[in-house]
Amino acid sequence: MPEYLARLSATKAHYPFQKWIRSGLPQYSEESCGKFVQIFDLLIEELAELGPDASEEKKLECFHHAVLELNALNDKDGDLIETGEREDLSELCNLITVAAGLDPNDYGDGEGPASEWREW
Repeated sequence: MPEYLARLSATKAHYPFQKWIRSGLPQYSEESCGKFVQIFDLLIEELAELGPDASEEKKLECFHHAVLELNALNDKDGDLIETGEREDLSELCNLITVAAGLDPNDYGDGEGPASEWREW
């Protein structure tokens, strides 16, 4: 379990949110980016709690929940997830997918699990 948790935790180094804040665009405030951090921190926490031997279905439920939260965040402010941010979020989801022991190519027509449910 420690190796699994370490792999999941290591994905936090790839969070793009500080880069978004540094862009200077007004929609990427500490507060708005903090909401993204909360969603991904919770995803990682839920996957860690499940453990490495959890079923694919259980792990995908965690991604489904996270993507629905991202959809809701985007519904509140349609300027938050533009093309570059969509790519950042999809890439981050795929990194977490690999860390969780799944292959992102198996979901969303090869684009990863976020593409299964995303509306952004």
